[in-house]
Amino acid sequence: MRLVVTGATGLLGNNITRLAIDEKHEVIAISRGASNAPALADIPVTKLDADITDPAPLNRIDGPIDAVIHCAAHIHIGWTRREEALHTNTVGTRNALNLARDRNARFIHVSTVNTLTIGKKDAPADETTQGDGQVPCTYVLSKRAAEKETLDAIAQGLDAIIVYPGFMLGPWDWKPSSGRMICDLANGAPPLAPAGGCSICDPRDVAQAILRAVDCAPSGSRFILAGENWTYLELWREITRQFSKRQPWTYMRLPARFIAGTAGDLYGRLTGKEPIINSAAIAMASQFHWYSSQRAIDQLNYNIRPVNKSISDAIAWLQSHKLLR
Repeated sequence: MRLVVTGATGLLGNNITRLAIDEKHEVIAISRGASNAPALADIPVTKLDADITDPAPLNRIDGPIDAVIHCAAHIHIGWTRREEALHTNTVGTRNALNLARDRNARFIHVSTVNTLTIGKKDAPADETTQGDGQVPCTYVLSKRAAEKETLDAIAQGLDAIIVYPGFMLGPWDWKPSSGRMICDLANGAPPLAPAGGCSICDPRDVAQAILRAVDCAPSGSRFILAGENWTYLELWREITRQFSKRQPWTYMRLPARFIAGTAGDLYGRLTGKEPIINSAAIAMASQFHWYSSQRAIDQLNYNIRPVNKSISDAIAWLQSHKLLR
């Protein structure tokens, strides 16, 4: 197959690109600065330097395309930068959809479990769970807007599929993105971990499921590609255990969450730059984003490798690329 992968230098996009090449597919890798990106330096792909919000570079792609896998997105977990995120995630998705429509290609939209109904500690959510519960921050709203672009295109007859990855930890995290948590815990954890939990998966497994979806999933189908449901306290303890460093004592309770979130918001207002620790991030990390991937397991043969293996592989990769601070 001839595939277009947007966001090909990101964690998931790079894993998809590498796996697709291993499976003998041809890949057009799209990213800003793709031609000089270390993430693409050692793999035989066609590199396209492009801002996904600009349709002109996409229109210059020659030849037939079998599928467009849209991973590119603006990610900011906070209250600020909303217009920027909405522009990138909606216009970028619209341009990628138009490319697929013009070339009669299948479209895979990479969403996130954070657009779905919130899972519960005693009842993980799936694709059919009703309700909401997500924190209406920049990331959630902009990703929901991008997903709506895809749902509208499906309603108009486009051959498209939506996938919802969980919290990914694994190799080829060049920026790093979710691997930043590992970097921050490399020298030990603070006493208090976030109060909630997440569904942890490996980007290699997610990439494999997406390529299977390209090949065989029915048009209009939706798949959660999450993993093992862990509390952040469990996750932080496992990461620091693998580093043989100080582990967190317990989880952050309400007074500490309020103080940390308020302090972060105040710092952002004073400096004009919202920090990673803000009230939106604290609120999201206090929820149980727990999900079931049973549909993907049944229909895509989705494999979920053990979390401790994904963590150890991520640590080894970050160390080998000198990305651990």
